[in-house]
Amino acid sequence: MSAPAPSPLAIVDAEPLPRQDEVLTEAALAFVAELHRQFTPRRDELLARRGERRAEIARTSTLDFLPETAAIRADDSWKVAPAPAALNDRRVEITGPTDRKMTINALNSGARIWLADFEDASAPTWENVVLGQLNLIDAYTRSIDFTDPRSGKSYALKPADELATVVTRPRGWHLNERHLQLDGAPVPGALVDFGLYFFHNAQRLIDLGKGPYFYLPKTESHLEARLWNDIFVFAQDYVGIPQGTVRATVLIETITAAYEMEEILYELRDHASGLNAGRWDYLFSIVKNFRDGGSKFVLPDRNAVTMTAPFMRAYTELLVRTCHRRGAHAIGGMAAFIPSRRDAEVNKVAFEKVKADKDREAHDGFDGSWVAHPDLVPIAMASFDAVLGEKPNQKERLREDVAVAAGDLIAIDTLDARPTYEGLRNAVAVGIRYIEAWLRGMGAVAIFNLMEDAATAEISRSQIWQWINADVVFENGKHATAELAREVAAEELAAIRAEIGDEAFTAGRWQQAHDLLLQVSLDQDYADFLTLPAYEQLG
Repeated sequence: MSAPAPSPLAIVDAEPLPRQDEVLTEAALAFVAELHRQFTPRRDELLARRGERRAEIARTSTLDFLPETAAIRADDSWKVAPAPAALNDRRVEITGPTDRKMTINALNSGARIWLADFEDASAPTWENVVLGQLNLIDAYTRSIDFTDPRSGKSYALKPADELATVVTRPRGWHLNERHLQLDGAPVPGALVDFGLYFFHNAQRLIDLGKGPYFYLPKTESHLEARLWNDIFVFAQDYVGIPQGTVRATVLIETITAAYEMEEILYELRDHASGLNAGRWDYLFSIVKNFRDGGSKFVLPDRNAVTMTAPFMRAYTELLVRTCHRRGAHAIGGMAAFIPSRRDAEVNKVAFEKVKADKDREAHDGFDGSWVAHPDLVPIAMASFDAVLGEKPNQKERLREDVAVAAGDLIAIDTLDARPTYEGLRNAVAVGIRYIEAWLRGMGAVAIFNLMEDAATAEISRSQIWQWINADVVFENGKHATAELAREVAAEELAAIRAEIGDEAFTAGRWQQAHDLLLQVSLDQDYADFLTLPAYEQLG
């Protein structure tokens, strides 16, 4: 008797979406199911390993470079694979979710790369997951257009040679996709996002002279990079494209990954194209991992932790040196400013800050950097043009002057700044506003002239939690307590209601967002990711 056919993926608790059959084809779902069977057990083991490592950090309050991989770091002979032509010049990258309007605007923005985001800039509603994939397919077949129902303005793609190259970011390993299940178990969101995109577009992208390129988020170790590499090898064989066609850029946005940059590149070396310095998630990771390490690990207000802080300089300079030593691109951080249509003075000050930030990155040796808005593309482009000229990158700058010791990366107490009462108020205000939008399905939100995403909410709630648990005393003499956080949150909620009116307040999800922020900020049992309890409440 022959073995039974493998169980197909079940689509669970999901309303049918327009044109979903073009994405959720039997062949594509069979591929995702195979990824799930082959690789989810290892994903589960690696998530458990994260917990073990976090417990070790809680015990020791320190981190170091790994002794067991010293030979990889000492070996000068290995390099990552040469960059394909479409990824050789990455001087400006724009980020954003994969809704239809953003897809067109990002591709048309003048940036060299668009990070098409299924992760922090996208709330993972089923609609966003499936229709985001459809928008990318339509973009590659040039069958995408969009008319804004409010303004009547129409959007269409520019000629192919003027479009940004797409680098897609799937969800992190910790998130599951509850709407796709195999034998009652949810498939990891990362495998859903990667699998659907890769299956539908890998050959199509090759035909366009590009390829299936990815950003890998929230990686915590080289073993997680090894898992991704094995997935790439399997996937390329499965659809019959050459090994090495996939390229991956890894976000070094966790403190543990900062100690394993070389090993991460080594594991992915046939598929690696670079590393990126992600600021907010990196700070969130420091708080999360060292939250019981005492006062020397207490971060000040998030806006006081600039990239010139000594421990952030150590991180970014080590990243540039590591990448260039191994032939990989070093990509800088986010310029999150959103230009104001009403306040020219706000724009002038912000543009000067963006320029200074991008000038510093270009002079430090980065090969490119991120912006969140098309109006910032020319500013960042000018900074990198001034340093690169006609060169596609500056990987020849080896930065051998950089020497970073293990302790430099966690020397938080080298900062003069301290937490402030205004910082608490801002964390609450931004946290409530962001979570409310996320619960309505919006993952990238302009708040107080900054583009905020899930990493913003993570650093906001982490700082509230840390300040309370470290018994911080603010400059006005008030102690950081749960009672004070509740008081500030109640005031903020009342201010929002007064600002937008009762009708809009009632129609939104403001009370729910307020309650969720306080839950993850005040619970003694610190949630690994805010998005885990938030996902349970997502429509």
